[in-house]
Amino acid sequence: MSGEATNEERPEGFRRVTEALAQRGHPHAPQFLAVAARTSQEAADALGVAVGQIAKSVIFRRKSDEAAVLVVTSGDRRVDEKKVTALVGAIGRADAAFVKAKTGFTIGGVSPLAHATPPVTLIDRDLFRFSEIWAAAGHPNGVFRLSPAELEGLAAAPVADVVQAVTSPCADVCRMNPASGLCDGCLRTIDEIAGWSQADDATRRAVLQRVAERRAALGVPAGPAA
Repeated sequence: MSGEATNEERPEGFRRVTEALAQRGHPHAPQFLAVAARTSQEAADALGVAVGQIAKSVIFRRKSDEAAVLVVTSGDRRVDEKKVTALVGAIGRADAAFVKAKTGFTIGGVSPLAHATPPVTLIDRDLFRFSEIWAAAGHPNGVFRLSPAELEGLAAAPVADVVQAVTSPCADVCRMNPASGLCDGCLRTIDEIAGWSQADDATRRAVLQRVAERRAALGVPAGPAA
């Protein structure tokens, strides 16, 4: 398209990822968005996809050797640092300078490949809920499309359970309201309460979404984040 920057005019990190994907024969070239997408929500909004389809890159510092630990997780999940520690050893938070020095990318644009120094990488298994996901391409404006299986191959990394479990929203003993059929405390139905302990995370999140809709309909203030 006339007026668009050539790849040579793009930021260095974006060019590096573009070249790495081309060398690996990846079928989808990175896109350079008109707006920055530093968060999963911003990226999802720009692309018109679900937040969970954004493969966000979270960098930690391994305490034993100062190695960068990259956790590529679904945009609607939170990394469980205890689970990561159990897999790679003790970790600490990484500041912007550490991220830039180790990966060659700035926070908000960290790609799952083409790092300055290869990191220790883990991939969130919840990404496999989707057939198509989007990852950062070396710059806050850069993204590229891929499948979870392609991510696993490009990153050459294991798939693991690295995110926080979904916890019950019920903060007290359930008190069922005969008029509404909901618990006055957590706004779940008796079936949702009975099935909670055996439900997987996807089912639990669906219940939480329904609870949020009920709170909004009833004008009930939101409870603590799950």
